[in-house]
Amino acid sequence: MVSTPPESHRPRAHRRRASGRRSAPRIGGLVPEGRAGRIAVLVLAVAALATAIGVAVLWPSYAEPTVDPTYAWSAGTSVVTEGAEVVSTDVGPCGSPDNGRVLPGSPLEPRFPGPECSRSIVQLTSGPDEGRQVLLEIPPGPGSPDLGPGDEIQLGRSDAGGGAVTYAFEDFTRTVPLVLWLLFGAIVMVAVGAWKGLRAVAGIVIALGVIVGWVLPSILDGHSALLVAVVGGSAVLYLVIYLVHGVNLKTHAALLGTLTAMLGAAALSWLVIETTRLTGLSSESTTQVQVYLQHVSVSGLLLAGFVIGALGVLNDVTVSQSATVFEMRHLDPDAGPVEIFRAAMGVGRDHVASMVYTLVLAYTGTALPLLLLFSVGTRGPLSILTSDVVAVEVLRSLVGAVALALCVPLTTAAAVWLSRTASAAELDRATVGTTAR
Repeated sequence: MVSTPPESHRPRAHRRRASGRRSAPRIGGLVPEGRAGRIAVLVLAVAALATAIGVAVLWPSYAEPTVDPTYAWSAGTSVVTEGAEVVSTDVGPCGSPDNGRVLPGSPLEPRFPGPECSRSIVQLTSGPDEGRQVLLEIPPGPGSPDLGPGDEIQLGRSDAGGGAVTYAFEDFTRTVPLVLWLLFGAIVMVAVGAWKGLRAVAGIVIALGVIVGWVLPSILDGHSALLVAVVGGSAVLYLVIYLVHGVNLKTHAALLGTLTAMLGAAALSWLVIETTRLTGLSSESTTQVQVYLQHVSVSGLLLAGFVIGALGVLNDVTVSQSATVFEMRHLDPDAGPVEIFRAAMGVGRDHVASMVYTLVLAYTGTALPLLLLFSVGTRGPLSILTSDVVAVEVLRSLVGAVALALCVPLTTAAAVWLSRTASAAELDRATVGTTAR
């Protein structure tokens, strides 16, 4: 006969589960058993309703945007491209009359030979001239492509008048290697993260789908870019966090912290841009928006970029912080809320410290060519730092860093509050290696 150990000899986690009051079963575990959990779900439901209303109100028309007709020509988006493969390459004098034209036979030699350049015979693999060959002359210089036999490239096709068609080098074809690298990244994430890794890949697809399919068309319709970014970011968070991490108290706490920090980042971004009078017009892309899409606010677009740029880092920190709290509560259910908060904040401070310089280095990496040009110029360090093009990146890093610092105590407090009254089953669902897989 096996005797049951007295209550005082059982582990604390077991004592709590044995002595805890059993609540009525909830449908699928979606409705929390404790009062704190139900309040959190109610708040998140209201926020979700507000997000859904915002999505409906800001829903894009998907009509063709009104764009200055010169934009397509200046940006090169009006060019029709065709695939081609390099057959042979040599070096010879430029100036052949057959340059860029479909060859009826061997290419003609230049009548007035120019400087030597790279000459390539390429065979078209698409379009009306598929299977025929074209001569490409590429003068030497910075940025000139280095073509070799077997290279797959894209040619721009244009009408030369009188029914004649000319071709010019447009870009390399990267479809196959790009797809292979994306598959490699997805395989690594799935191999390491298992089902969560697979859900993370799906979350990336959903996030990009919302941004490309809803955020950008809504901004093109002339809606407030900041409002679109906040509503779109909220929609992404609701879809991605629950998809990747499941529906449990841990994700409720993470979402509460992320939404609050995102709103703080939006307010801070607006204040920073207003007080520093950033224009964003130092970037060529924003200048083109100002010239060719005059109904779109450049400052609003800058604000939206600040908010969306901070989302990914905020999500990382809030989920990690919430998971830390629930793991601590799961291991020691009798620990006090202040004790858990202090311990989790210790982890959070280390996380914030590492993420802040990671954020700054990431932005610095994207601006390396610009910083290199500044380093050989005559402007002083202070003048460079306060210029629009550098100040945008500095303040973008600042907004992200402040939002990170705010989201740690917010998420930690929410997670401690929700975990206090969580049942053993809810703690199991919220922690690693249990039913939340």
